[in-house]
Amino acid sequence: MLTLYTMPGTCSLAPNIAIAWLDAPVDIKNMAYGDHKKDAYLKINPKGKVPAVKFDDGDVLTEASAILSWLGASYGNGEYARDTKLGRKEAEALSYMTSEVHATYGGHFGTANFAGTDSAQDEVKKKTYEKLSGQYQRLNDNLKDSGGDFYLGKRSFADTFLYVLTRWIEQTPLNLADYPALKSFRAKMEADEGVQKALKRQDMEPLG
Repeated sequence: MLTLYTMPGTCSLAPNIAIAWLDAPVDIKNMAYGDHKKDAYLKINPKGKVPAVKFDDGDVLTEASAILSWLGASYGNGEYARDTKLGRKEAEALSYMTSEVHATYGGHFGTANFAGTDSAQDEVKKKTYEKLSGQYQRLNDNLKDSGGDFYLGKRSFADTFLYVLTRWIEQTPLNLADYPALKSFRAKMEADEGVQKALKRQDMEPLG
């Protein structure tokens, strides 16, 4: 059985939602926080991060955007194909969200990796939140320009990762209310049955 490894609060929620939307035959193994650093999981993904998909033949695929691309190609019936306009734009959006916005969160989740003293860490956090503010404004404007319901005007896997980002903002000094299109989007996503199913499988709750 194909298995997706997840952990509460992480971006593994994005492929979890995609699996629910596709009704793909992928088992979800939700680990307790900390299990990703234990030997049993490190044998699956030496990077010690989620998500990861383990295949029946023992092969392992990591990185959320790569897993989302594989899910679309394998179970999307052509809807998420990269040779379509939606597929191309989805790849672009996911690249921005994962390599830019997610990467910026390194200054929040792993501040000590960037600075040693308290004052230096405060400066890192300040710069991180300034950068995130601009990135969330861009996401909000793009969503609004696309009609507000879905990031690309039509449901795509970009929405699964965007939903993760609308949750993470609650851990920062930023306020989702300052980005009304994103706030409305999060509410719509949390009314979605697939999102609700994925949250439950990952021991998470809607934020409202």
